[in-house]
Amino acid sequence: MVKARRQAKILELVRTRVIETQEELAAALAAEGIPVTQATISRDIKELQLTKVPMPDGRYRYALPEEPGAAAGERWRRIFREAVLTIDHSGNLVVIKSLPGTAQGVAAAIDHAGWPEMIGTVAGDDTVIVVVKPADATGEVAERLKGLMR
Repeated sequence: MVKARRQAKILELVRTRVIETQEELAAALAAEGIPVTQATISRDIKELQLTKVPMPDGRYRYALPEEPGAAAGERWRRIFREAVLTIDHSGNLVVIKSLPGTAQGVAAAIDHAGWPEMIGTVAGDDTVIVVVKPADATGEVAERLKGLMR
């Protein structure tokens, strides 16, 4: 039970605070009445699949895997930002123009997002078509995708 309580507290701390190091995490846990060793912290970080993600100031903090700034998600966003040139939509389709040879990566990034309104992607060399359902959500999906370009 102690491990479950400790790991739940770690998740809470990582969600609510900027924790940059294992030492900071250990200190935060100790302040909550949960003393731990560095080895325990290290095991918990691995089991909880915490990752380090960059902050705007260049420092890194621990994050949960599903957080928007987490490692895999950040890689997909970076691919999207660097490759996408334009986004437009018509009917239930969003058309994305990208740099030559990057459409497959862009489509994979979109698929990774897992938005329920996007039912599939088709990628060529420099164009991705996103099929949206329901059709009246297409404009919103296009705007959300444009937001990933920033």
